[in-house]
Amino acid sequence: MATHAQSNLSSIASADGARAVDGVAAPSSGPRHVAIIMDGNGRWAKKRLLPRIAGHRAGVEAVRRVARAAQDMGLECLTLYAFSSENWKRPASEVADLMGLLQHFIQSDIDEFHANGVRLKVIGDYRALDPSLVTLIEGAMARTAGNSGPVIAIALNYGAQDEMVRAAQRIAQKVARGELVASDIGIADIDGELDTSGLPPLDLLIRTSGELRLSNFMLWQAAYAELYFTDLLWPDFDGQALGQALDAFRMRDRRFGGL
Repeated sequence: MATHAQSNLSSIASADGARAVDGVAAPSSGPRHVAIIMDGNGRWAKKRLLPRIAGHRAGVEAVRRVARAAQDMGLECLTLYAFSSENWKRPASEVADLMGLLQHFIQSDIDEFHANGVRLKVIGDYRALDPSLVTLIEGAMARTAGNSGPVIAIALNYGAQDEMVRAAQRIAQKVARGELVASDIGIADIDGELDTSGLPPLDLLIRTSGELRLSNFMLWQAAYAELYFTDLLWPDFDGQALGQALDAFRMRDRRFGGL
């Protein structure tokens, strides 16, 4: 379940997020870009005395539910944290299981994505993965590149600090080639070199399982994103839970440093 404050927000939000709170009308516009730290597969399996792979399989089903719900709710972009650059520390058998599930997901769902006009994007240093998986990923992205519908972005072998290092290296190379003056480097230059370049600004970042940290995920992009934490384990997350998070977002007053 969501934290107590979030539950209250969700309960008082109307379908369009426009109901007044304490006499003050709440914002009604929804997010364009939502990102989710999908956490809790292992704990979900442990509670049911199942192996961890069962939790990961249930997590894939949650991905399908939420991706479809995101399309129905009109999101322009949904970014999912599937495998972090720190996840290599897990047992080799679990990493192999995760990669196998990822491969199966792409192979089995790409037809549905393409038919619905979804554009698949992968962020992170995914080219460091097994070459056969890299070929599959790049083929899926190429197949959907011309679609004009929502974007489903999958973060693979992703770490925000690594992303920023790679962006800084590319900017330094531009300076070395004389294409950019160091003193002229601005926010837009860094934005343009990040893995998320071309995606809408991040509006809402959700984390499941009750943990209250960002875990090296979209640190630059989350500068002015709203944060939403829920106690639900990822395999239990669904369209209704996503709707509650969007309701909470609509109730917030986003000032971006202004009054």
